[in-house]
Amino acid sequence: MQKQKKLNIKLDEKIGEGVYSNFFMITNSPSEFVIDFGRIVPGLPSAKIYSRIFTTPQHAKQFLNILKQNIENFEDKNGEINLPGKPEEKDIGFKATGQNS
Repeated sequence: MQKQKKLNIKLDEKIGEGVYSNFFMITNSPSEFVIDFGRIVPGLPSAKIYSRIFTTPQHAKQFLNILKQNIENFEDKNGEINLPGKPEEKDIGFKATGQNS
């Protein structure tokens, strides 16, 4: 069995304050993902980027998996996170229930 190594993480005070973000963009190339975090202010025509993260495709996928797991854990404790604009399921109108419907 491998021994787990202890990882000491240092958090600079300025970074520890964090930055609020309600907007993000993701772009990628074959060798990296670029994730921009920013803010959109109601009534203003543009968004400002406050943080940019560069990472490898492998780390981007690891991030996706751990974020998904954390969201599932959150929803198990607090209920489903509802997204604005998510269509409500209604029993009116046309509905396909099978291949020949």
